[in-house]
Amino acid sequence: MSASVDKCIKVKGSGVFIRNGEEIIENTAGLDKDEALKGTIAYSILKDHNTSGSMDELKIKFDCLTSHDITFVGIIQTARASGLKKFPIPYVLTNCHNSLCAVGGTINEDDHVFGLSAARKYGGVYVPPHQAVIHQYAREMLSGCGKMILGSDSHTRYGALGTMAMGEGGPELVKQLLSQTYDIKRPGVVAIYLTGKPGYGVGPQDVAIALIGKLFAAGTVKNKVMEFIGPGVGSLSADFRIGIDVMTTETTCLSSIWRTDENIHEWFEIHGRESEYKELKPAETAYYDELVEVDLSEVKPMIAMPFHPSNAYSIDEVNENLDGVLKEAEERAKVSFGENVSFDLHSKIRDGRLLTDQGIIAGCAGGGFENICAAADILDGADIGNQEFTMSVYPASMPVYAELVKNGSFTKLLDAGVVIKTCFCGPCFGAGDTPANNAFSIRHSTRNFPNREGSKVQNGQVSSVALMDARSIAATAANKGILTGADKLDIKLGKYKYFFDSTIYKKRVFDSKGNADGKAEVILGPNIKDWPEMAALTDNLLLKIVSEIHDPVTTTDELIPSGETSSYRSNPLGLAEFALSRKDPEYVGRAKEVQAYEKAREEDTEKLSEMIEKNAGMRSVWDTVKSRFAEADLNNTGIGSAIFAVKPGDGSAREQAASVQKVLGGWANIANEYATKRYRSNLINWGMLPFLIKEGDLPFKNLDHIFIPGIRSAVENKDDNIRAYTVKDGEMKEFELALGDLTDEERKIILDGCLINYNRV
Repeated sequence: MSASVDKCIKVKGSGVFIRNGEEIIENTAGLDKDEALKGTIAYSILKDHNTSGSMDELKIKFDCLTSHDITFVGIIQTARASGLKKFPIPYVLTNCHNSLCAVGGTINEDDHVFGLSAARKYGGVYVPPHQAVIHQYAREMLSGCGKMILGSDSHTRYGALGTMAMGEGGPELVKQLLSQTYDIKRPGVVAIYLTGKPGYGVGPQDVAIALIGKLFAAGTVKNKVMEFIGPGVGSLSADFRIGIDVMTTETTCLSSIWRTDENIHEWFEIHGRESEYKELKPAETAYYDELVEVDLSEVKPMIAMPFHPSNAYSIDEVNENLDGVLKEAEERAKVSFGENVSFDLHSKIRDGRLLTDQGIIAGCAGGGFENICAAADILDGADIGNQEFTMSVYPASMPVYAELVKNGSFTKLLDAGVVIKTCFCGPCFGAGDTPANNAFSIRHSTRNFPNREGSKVQNGQVSSVALMDARSIAATAANKGILTGADKLDIKLGKYKYFFDSTIYKKRVFDSKGNADGKAEVILGPNIKDWPEMAALTDNLLLKIVSEIHDPVTTTDELIPSGETSSYRSNPLGLAEFALSRKDPEYVGRAKEVQAYEKAREEDTEKLSEMIEKNAGMRSVWDTVKSRFAEADLNNTGIGSAIFAVKPGDGSAREQAASVQKVLGGWANIANEYATKRYRSNLINWGMLPFLIKEGDLPFKNLDHIFIPGIRSAVENKDDNIRAYTVKDGEMKEFELALGDLTDEERKIILDGCLINYNRV
């Protein structure tokens, strides 16, 4: 653990009572915990949106929804297949991921045409490409104090503006479109107690990296709500708070919320939506499940080294121990890539300093007004040079873009050699500014997972990303790419007044005002395909493990790559060809081989019987099962694939990480733990069983078969433990699986085979 992180962040390790959001109560005698837990801001917002009548088992209805152009096609196609007639609440379709239309011919623009036609037909809002990244538009036009927003992107976080927002896979948005609910147990609430104020050169990404470094691996806030309170909140501007808030996703928390004040009131005034402001603060006495104290004055300019936002160091620590830190990063590369590629950060050392190749300030995390103004001040009169180092800036929205033109910030950046680009999320997921092989990029963006920068390890390419704040990226650029913290400069950073011009959106954004046009046609390009038919869960299952992953954490980027594959996200079968391609290139072929048996079973069991008879290995497996379970037959036993991963699902909300497995015949994941709720929810909504197995207890290996008798009854009966058997060499060895907590609706979705089937029944 970084000493710098430990110095600025302390975790109490137990619950705490706090008075008026400011005073930590030491003497708790006579205080009622059950009553005080109702005093958090989070509790009050959840209560206002809960429809279940029980605050222990929540059924949430959101105020509005938002999606971008690598998720909204699949969501709307799923909802259409389930009987969608009209968007029941505001639904905003932004176009900030497939904006370049550079891959796949007309594919990406076809998705945009689909989005506009769907907004007309069902009564939505359509934001054209290059107008705004999804989360900036939501902040500017959708947020409101006390509201709840659900988005199909993991960084759906608007807590700094008093809005409890959550990023989930597409099927959870489908449920809202069908007037169903978001069902969860009441989450714990963690107090993020801020004191002090940031020092010179410290920006929001620095605070965020420190928090992630402290909280991610420890699981302190996993699936909980982070509630930002304490006297230090008032020292932060709205933009600064937003910059911290958007990165809370990387801690694996469920959502976030901040107390609001005059800074947030002013923010809503500037954006012409003053009516959306109200003061949010905890009750006189509030109980939190955990206390995380953050001394803002102790936060230093930070860097998250490859390949995770939690690999946090101060920039000083890296420069003082360059050899050791780079060795650690190179060792992490071996975990992710094995011996497939050569990854050498030591080659970046110049005269004892680290030379970076690229600086990027972009998207929902970096592209805000204050971040770019600060970078412009630092680079005013500077020169980034004409060697390896390059730098690009992507503002988060066109209103921000326009103001940066008007106040001269862009002129300062352009004069220094920086390239200004449009409102596009590409650098965040590997579809823009891909570095050269073995290059090292520093970015104020959301993630630095392997391949998020666009390189392809399967083709022998590798580059890497470190996360930094815009201020230190600009300081590094001013030093011609030599890693430099912004605190090392002596430059006065200005304070700029922001003016929001709403007419930019009025001229280009299509807003149906909630009016659906039933006569309008949804326009489907040739790549936009319907979901294939999916079978209901059978009485028994015969699974084959077709991929085995023992990395400590498996990201959704490794389950389904980002970047150029996003062009196929409207084509379920086309996209499935890329499943696990960066992690296990053999997966797709193996899954298809297993799926062939299930397709034959669904078509004609006699055909399946012939296939089994022709394959000695499969015949042996089936004969072994029949010898022990005579009641199993080819009508009541589904055949499918499964993967094992230690802790899958960190990162993106993209439902495709699960759906690609499903359309290839996947019926289950087996894991020691699921990294995020959203990935587990995606599995369930696509009818896949989210099995758990105890750590160290792995009675099977890749390519082994597993027979699970009575699985349908076990799901129906809410069995805690599931009997399963490895089937190998004529023997069956029993072991135990678990499904974890499932709501009644989730069980029914699994039984029906997927959310589409559930809504068709």
